[in-house]
Amino acid sequence: MIKRKEIAALIVDRLNKEKQYLKSNFKKTKCEIGFFYIDDLLPKDIVLEIYRNFPKLSETKQRKNLRENKYIAYQMNKYNALLEEVIYSFQDATVLKIISEICEIKNILPDEDLYAGGLSLMTKNNFLSPHLDNSHNKDRELWRVLNLLYYVSPDWKLENGGNLELWNNGVKNKPLEIESRFNRLVVMSTHQNSWHSVNKVLVDDVRCCVSNYYFSEKPLLYEDNFHITTFRGRPKETVKDLFLKIDNNLRSSIRKFFKKGIRENPHQYKK
Repeated sequence: MIKRKEIAALIVDRLNKEKQYLKSNFKKTKCEIGFFYIDDLLPKDIVLEIYRNFPKLSETKQRKNLRENKYIAYQMNKYNALLEEVIYSFQDATVLKIISEICEIKNILPDEDLYAGGLSLMTKNNFLSPHLDNSHNKDRELWRVLNLLYYVSPDWKLENGGNLELWNNGVKNKPLEIESRFNRLVVMSTHQNSWHSVNKVLVDDVRCCVSNYYFSEKPLLYEDNFHITTFRGRPKETVKDLFLKIDNNLRSSIRKFFKKGIRENPHQYKK
């Protein structure tokens, strides 16, 4: 089985080949939602092996509510060891270094606890509403600054749905859609204006994604403030948007009194 150091070396090699191009792309959009994506990140045979070893839906935890409908997996010792290796390859110091250079963000830190990271699976009718990621790590000591999404479902097409959407001009305008293409890595900034979502999956197939977050002692935007994961409805979902605003306010009020919430957040890898 390939180990995380070997995977990290392959990631760094691929990023290095496109470094200047990726850097210019991220910089152009930094004032909005800075992002870049790169295709063919790893050799195809390795990615197919990662995909084949993704857990079955029955082995994951479903999150189904007004905000989202998806499946997640983060207690990595329950699954094939290759999955843990690929997740933590993105946390290798060499990978952090080159992504830091591309995004021009100093002193970024990985999240060994996989707080809100790990594996994400979405099947027909699954979705993720427009939202802002939680601004901090689980202990509210570090700021979340980058979101890394690595897609591994073979032959995934734009028309399948389940694609990332970036709402650069707010949730009342049309988003930029980024296809969840096989062997594609997307890196996007997270701050108080980085609204993003995943549109509904339209086919009887499973979109598989390896997810990581990077943190920093400082926020990306000077004006950033603490916020919980905050959801909104889409432009035509006026009633849903109203309920989500109420929900956001209630959850935000709780966090004012309970720094870490009213219970320990279950979405983290407990080793």
